[in-house]
Amino acid sequence: MKKFAFVSVLALAAVSVSFGQAKPAPKAPTSVKCAVMTAESVNIAKATKEKMFADYKGRRYFFCCGGCPGAFKADPAKFAKGPSIPTPKAPKKKA
Repeated sequence: MKKFAFVSVLALAAVSVSFGQAKPAPKAPTSVKCAVMTAESVNIAKATKEKMFADYKGRRYFFCCGGCPGAFKADPAKFAKGPSIPTPKAPKKKA
């Protein structure tokens, strides 16, 4: 009986340890490659502030320069496989 109790305690301890150690959430990226000129890195916060992005089919694509948005908008399907992030949800407005 003592052996059964000891094994039970060990099993409970193992379960509680495995549940107690949650994996940290992955960090959101701070930069992404330009959707048109994929060699260029773009700071997400700066591009968002400057409205250098386009949303297409639930994804947000960022651009490195003024020429890229026009190229993307002319044929978004061509660039849709490029680097992107999920389109951020709009903040809820207060009623």
